[in-house]
Formats: sequence, C-alpha cells, structure tokens
Amino acid sequence: MPRPSFHLPEPRSRSRYAVKLRHTQLSLPAHGTWLPARLAHAPDVRRLVLLLQSPPARPGHEAIMTVALQRSGCATMALDLPTAREEECEPDSRYNIASLAERVLAILEWIENQPDLSTLPLGALASGAASAAAIRAAARAPGRFGALCIFAGRPDLAGIAPLRALRTPTCFIVGKNDPRADILRQAFELIAATRDWRETDGGDPGEATDAMLAASMDIAAAWMDAHLPGRDGDDADTAEALPLVTVTPRRSSAAPALPPSSEE
Repeated sequence: MPRPSFHLPEPRSRSRYAVKLRHTQLSLPAHGTWLPARLAHAPDVRRLVLLLQSPPARPGHEAIMTVALQRSGCATMALDLPTAREEECEPDSRYNIASLAERVLAILEWIENQPDLSTLPLGALASGAASAAAIRAAARAPGRFGALCIFAGRPDLAGIAPLRALRTPTCFIVGKNDPRADILRQAFELIAATRDWRETDGGDPGEATDAMLAASMDIAAAWMDAHLPGRDGDDADTAEALPLVTVTPRRSSAAPALPPSSEE
C-alpha cells in the first residue's frame, strides 16, 4: 500500500495567523500499525507541532491546544499513540514506552518524506506516557525536534539514560499541587539541555478546567515561539511570546527513584 502524502494549500496572504484552520484526517504507518492523525493547518503556518497523547486528551481539550498553538503560527498534528483498539483491549499498551517511541520515530520518518511538512521546524507537545516516548525519540534522533513541551506527562517513564541524553530544549508544565511533582522534578533535573519548569494552578494539568488549560497552552505556545524558528524564507513577524522564567525546582529526598531505561 503506498504511503499517504499531504500537500499544504497555497497561501492566500501572509499577514497574520488568524486564518481559519483546515482539518485533515490522515492514517499514518507507525511501527507495524496505522495511527489516525488529525492535522490542523493553514496556508501560511511557520511551524509544525506534534500533539502526542497517551491516553487520548479529554473531549474538547485537543481543540483548545490546537487553537492556542495556531495563534503563534503553528500547524498541529494530533496523534493518540496507542490505537483505539489497544486502549480498549490492551490498556497497559499505553505504558509500553519502547513501542510508543518507535511509533514516534516512524511518524518523524513519514514527515521527512512529505515535502510540504518536512520544511517546517518541528516541535512536540506530549502528555501522559507519550511524553516518555517523545523524550526517547528525541534522544535517539537529536536535532529532529527543535522544542519539546511536557504537559500532564510521565517523563519519568523514559528512564534515566534518555533523560540525560536529551538535547532538545524542554519545558515542563506542572500543576502546583500535582501529586507527582516530586518525581517530575527528579526527571527534570536529569535533563542537561535548555529547560524550563512552569507551574500552573491546581493539581494534575490533565484535569484542568478549560480556562486553566488555555493558560497552560499559552506557556507551550511561548516555548515553541522562543525555540522554533520560522520556515526558511519567512519574515520575522511572529506572534508575541510570553516571557519565559526558569524555575529550578527543589529536590525532595522523599521522592521515589526514577526507573532505569530499558533501552539497549
């Protein structure tokens, strides 16, 4: 079966990014399976951000993420790394980090073969166990992602070695009262790349209200804006980024140890 391809429409204007998004449903080959992908794009986007999810986002949340990133000139491609059948029949598959990372790498290979997408600077916004898969993929393919944002994620599941090997600028968005904050801090402190720790109101950001999610996505959009250049040949007219303030989290002696990486 030939691989699906995608072509961006010709731009009508290059004034700002407030054009209406077009939504395209895709099915992408990914390490022995086919993953549904939801591409939200506009003619003159300047970047592409993968929304990597495991488990899927709550109803309505994906739209909030897409709109926030589009305002800073990003197209988005949303993927649920476990398939719907796997979620139903094999719920533990969402924690098979090695398999999910291979799927992320397969998606990167597909993008590299799409002329209209491969020229876009690439970032990733990852949640749940998909954040661990994104970190492993970024560590194995250094330079492929220009920016990474971890939101309501489990980056600790990536393992110590991939976290230490990561060279992609990475932002953690963590709820102030998130019960997993201590172990997230341990994972954060292992990263040697440019990093930022941003706290939001409430607990787990994945359980946030729509308003709190929108505020978190403003942080994510600002991170992408700061670390992803525009497409080659674009002008410097970009959406205004929020100020980024690096917060070095305190180490907690009571936090559980991170698991070692199972990668060879």
